[in-house]
Amino acid sequence: MNSEAHTIISFLFKRSGKNKLKESEIYLPLSLELGWFSARESREFVTYALQQKLLVKKEGLLTPIFDVEKITVPIGFYPSKKSFTVEKSESKEDEEQDVVDVVVQRIVEKTDKEPKDIFEEIKQAEAEKNIISEVAVLLVAKKYNIDVKDCFDSAEDAVFRENEE
Repeated sequence: MNSEAHTIISFLFKRSGKNKLKESEIYLPLSLELGWFSARESREFVTYALQQKLLVKKEGLLTPIFDVEKITVPIGFYPSKKSFTVEKSESKEDEEQDVVDVVVQRIVEKTDKEPKDIFEEIKQAEAEKNIISEVAVLLVAKKYNIDVKDCFDSAEDAVFRENEE
């Protein structure tokens, strides 16, 4: 059974050269590097893949339950705009725009930097400080003197969600 979700997962794992990835190593490339989905859609894809048992989470790392090498990713592959969302009740998270998207947009508007460059800074801060992207984006914003006080609650919620998993 080779669904589009299988192809996306295979592409990401083959591209990374790893057999285990952090959640952020899946959703950041989908949204920031490849531009296939928004940050929210990318996170929803990860949730979908976990709920559909395409990925399993062990010790904070995600692993596909199928052999990614057996999936052929077509040259020029680009996923459809199919929604990979799962049914869930409305939450505060659904009502808010993703904190990473909001802050990156503010940085881009104030600095005229490319979003790709901002995401690289976010990934670097994540790796250096071992923090999640929602916190890393706040640090990057501080570097550029961007006011993000209104985003603290959303980032804090993300920290608690991360610790629950």
